[in-house]
Amino acid sequence: MHPAQRYPTLTDLKSACRKRVPHFVWEYVDSATGTESVKGRNRAALDRVLFNPAILRGPVTPDLGTRFLGRDYSCPIGIAPVGMSGLIWPGAEATLAAMAQASRIPYSLSTVATRLPEEIGPIAGDMGWFQLYPPKDPDIRRDLLARARRSGFETLVLTVDVPGPSRRERQLRAQLAIPPKVTPSMLAQIARAPTWALGTLRHGPPRLRLMEEYLKLDGNAPSTAHAGYLLRAAPDWDYLHAVRDEWDGPLVVKGVLDPDDAIRLRDAGVQAIWVSNHAGRQFDGAPAAIHCLPAIRAALGPEFPLICDSGLESGLDILRVLALGADFAMLGRGWHYALGALGERGPAHLLHILTEDMKSCMMQMGISRTQDAATQLARIPES
Repeated sequence: MHPAQRYPTLTDLKSACRKRVPHFVWEYVDSATGTESVKGRNRAALDRVLFNPAILRGPVTPDLGTRFLGRDYSCPIGIAPVGMSGLIWPGAEATLAAMAQASRIPYSLSTVATRLPEEIGPIAGDMGWFQLYPPKDPDIRRDLLARARRSGFETLVLTVDVPGPSRRERQLRAQLAIPPKVTPSMLAQIARAPTWALGTLRHGPPRLRLMEEYLKLDGNAPSTAHAGYLLRAAPDWDYLHAVRDEWDGPLVVKGVLDPDDAIRLRDAGVQAIWVSNHAGRQFDGAPAAIHCLPAIRAALGPEFPLICDSGLESGLDILRVLALGADFAMLGRGWHYALGALGERGPAHLLHILTEDMKSCMMQMGISRTQDAATQLARIPES
């Protein structure tokens, strides 16, 4: 059966992923923190953004091509950084980077990935972005930035919404450690996920290789207190200025929800702002990202580059964030659900799902360019 028939939506891929990865892996990729209310808040806020369908506009040929930060992309969709990506699916970073390069969409490599920038940068090529979790030691920071640049990464994403580890209670209950500590319970879970297990044997156990080069651990650190967290700083504005001075390419700041912060970041020389609540993984009291997006767009004006993520599940969701002010949309979990469901074929299939859904919705809306999505916004009734 063709994947489009068996897995026509991201929800289908998510269900299949849950059956094909060990339980502790599922708890890592799918969990948020606290009561996970932010996940529901993201979904509810997205669903409130409605469009007027158009009539009598004749044939519509959607064009998804997008220019962002001086580079052309096939569509306004990218791959957000996900820590420990190779734990979720063996070889995830290389698979996603290769798909991004072939499809002409950006791929963001996390500081706490399971592969080194020297390995992934050449695969991603000119589609590669590097995400920095800010280390405390300025010498380590400068070395990380230099390595990322030498590896071919041109755009830097500085994540600023992780001043400390979140609790992520589902991960704690699953007893997930980095690197994974093998217990009888975990062995039983792995036995029920043979494809994941064989892939992990082939690629080697998932480790935070980049961070471990700077801090040697004895293993068994909780997933919320691993090497990346132990090295990580709680950055301030001086730290931001230092990163801006040390990086000679576009700088994107990820994790912004407040318009005043957005203005200050723009004035500090940041090239793009990434509106995000970390998909609920850091703070259960955060507002929905899309709820904050219009005010940030209004504060920055119509031209400043904006990215949005957090809870996006369809092409329609992508059009929703574009209509409310984003220039680009990012997904993180979704690509990993696709990997878990279909292995190496999964990410390309998810991109097919998202782009075909966008085109279908654009035809209903009577627009040929994604930039025109706002023209079809419907008035949202007061609740």
